[in-house]
Amino acid sequence: MTYTYRKDRTNIDWAQVTVLLNGFGLTDFTPAQTETAFSNSAVNVFILDGDKIIGCGRALSDGISQAAIYNIAVDEAYHHQGLGKKLIALILEETAECNVVLYTHPDTVSWYEEQGFRRMKTGLARYHPDKITAIARMGFI
Repeated sequence: MTYTYRKDRTNIDWAQVTVLLNGFGLTDFTPAQTETAFSNSAVNVFILDGDKIIGCGRALSDGISQAAIYNIAVDEAYHHQGLGKKLIALILEETAECNVVLYTHPDTVSWYEEQGFRRMKTGLARYHPDKITAIARMGFI
């Protein structure tokens, strides 16, 4: 199967990206909010099968020393084809000089460890009061 990998936001269907992310519970954004989040990110990667967006990810970064990866998602119909690994590799290409952290669901921690990420001993987070109950329920804290 041949897929298109894009690092630009030109002509992205934000409704498709939103459905993909919301389907995994990664956000509860509207398409406009999704576009804003990706537009404000230093790195964007999208995987397309024809006109269908089947994967995405983004990173915040200062471009010098620090980056943080968010919103890695691959449509379930396309799992086990190495597309998640490719998303991570493309993001890491763009953040090669940086220490990279990521925030992921508890169920996917071991997959990221297989990609070379290590657990941190001192990672901390401050959560929005409206979100903390759901975050605790999902096992993040």
